[in-house]
Amino acid sequence: MADKLNITKSYLSVSSPGVHLVPNDNELARKIARECNAVAADAKARYPDRFGFWASLPLPDVEGSLDELAYACDKLNADGVAVETNAHGYYLGHQQYEPVWAELNRRHAVVFIHPTSPCVLEYTGSGLVDCQKAAPLAEFPNPIFEFFFDTARAVINLFYTGTIARYPNITYIIPHAGGALPSLIERFSRFGRAIPNLPVDKSVTPEFVRERLRTKFYFDMAGTAWPDQIPALLAFIGKDQLLYGSDYPFTPAEHVRLLADTMERCMPQVLETEHDRKMAYSGNAELLFRKQSEIAKLSSASSISTQGVE
Repeated sequence: MADKLNITKSYLSVSSPGVHLVPNDNELARKIARECNAVAADAKARYPDRFGFWASLPLPDVEGSLDELAYACDKLNADGVAVETNAHGYYLGHQQYEPVWAELNRRHAVVFIHPTSPCVLEYTGSGLVDCQKAAPLAEFPNPIFEFFFDTARAVINLFYTGTIARYPNITYIIPHAGGALPSLIERFSRFGRAIPNLPVDKSVTPEFVRERLRTKFYFDMAGTAWPDQIPALLAFIGKDQLLYGSDYPFTPAEHVRLLADTMERCMPQVLETEHDRKMAYSGNAELLFRKQSEIAKLSSASSISTQGVE
């Protein structure tokens, strides 16, 4: 399919429901994460011009995630990490994730955030964590629209908890043109500080949110991003922050082709030059990962130099 759609290189990742499948079973999650990352790394090693990959982390298991992050980046040559919007109800800005974000920040990592079913976190009488997946309209599969809401919820949570402010070296990739996020950017950036006593980080202002969206975020065009979502998103970001995405294989091959046709038809109305369209299809991604590769080399050299000092 990649050849038919003129896709020269793909970045592999595990999307919903991630690798932590059973609440409180960290051992199983670590095993699944290691196996998934090994398979993806093998594809990259055998076909480096065709594949890269984002490593899966077994969140909400913090210790296991730190171990897997080090292994995937240092041993498997991962290009970044992929996380879900929440893991059994633990959203990405949860305070227990601070060590993970600190390490991602140290590594100047690329973090791909994929939506999953919204969850409500609960604690059982024994102290174990339980969660209830939310499906307000249970007759419809969550990926149709609940995923879009959870994308917005997760990104807003990262801003409100101050995670975005505390860890400025991280680059985020958000799929599906940000889901429901674009229509909420102005609202959450203003109202979070306007209502007294809300636990919203002091960094959250419209100016700060716009600056970080413009400098630290990329958005892919997977799904039904055209013709309506992209113009709304471009009110907050630049054309150089758009990336092609397919959502394959959860989106069947035939539908990927239909979405690609829609993209091809609608894109010239928004990205008027051939250069801008080429950059959205491939050039922006190439620049992003070239930059990340250079940063990783500098970071590695700095680490070696520091270790050599006594």
